[in-house]
Amino acid sequence: MNLHGLRVVVTGAGRGTGRTLALAFAERGAHVVVSARDQAAAGRTAELVAAGGSGSAEAHRCDLADPDSVRGFAAALADRTDRIDVLVNNGANYLPGAGLDDASDDDIVATIAGAATGTVLLTRHLLPLLRASDRPDVVNLISACGEPGHHRSEAHPAYYAAKHAQAGFADILSHRLRAEGIRVISLYPPDFVQDGPRGAGDPLTARSVVECVLFAVGQPRDCFIQEFHFEQV
Repeated sequence: MNLHGLRVVVTGAGRGTGRTLALAFAERGAHVVVSARDQAAAGRTAELVAAGGSGSAEAHRCDLADPDSVRGFAAALADRTDRIDVLVNNGANYLPGAGLDDASDDDIVATIAGAATGTVLLTRHLLPLLRASDRPDVVNLISACGEPGHHRSEAHPAYYAAKHAQAGFADILSHRLRAEGIRVISLYPPDFVQDGPRGAGDPLTARSVVECVLFAVGQPRDCFIQEFHFEQV
């Protein structure tokens, strides 16, 4: 798949799945805007893109739990480009713990603010740049924790709350933006591993999740894939 010339924003791209997403888009020729709470981590991902020899990248700091940081990041992009073709809302802090008392108040606030409020605000502020594209996509890496009736993750209840908020936002956004030709694509993977074998009985890997994103983004514009749901072993 050739994505040459596409301008792609990936949040939470300083490590893990976000970094894998950024590298995958760049390998196919895209220019990737890498954002992360840690500027050094974002810069490392951009360096890996440069070392790969395909596509290009720039690194930015963006703390999704801080509205001022979100607004500053969006303003910086508006100063640097006239459009965004793909926004990947990947950034979210995983919070473990079965009981409400297993996390501090600050951790709970940061989890919900980053995944829920941060996703809404960043999408809002980047929407003018998406509307300037002739093939705009918004991709949301949600989680099976955002599915009704899902109880299999070891995540904290606040993480479930954040992911349900993201799911509700993605659903209404897809409905309201479709008439403009903006596709809103959401993925609901169960807890998965970054690396490992990819057989039928193995845990889902980040690479498989990333390939679903690339597949959806690469479809013709008459193809609106709203959601990916996954069987869990």
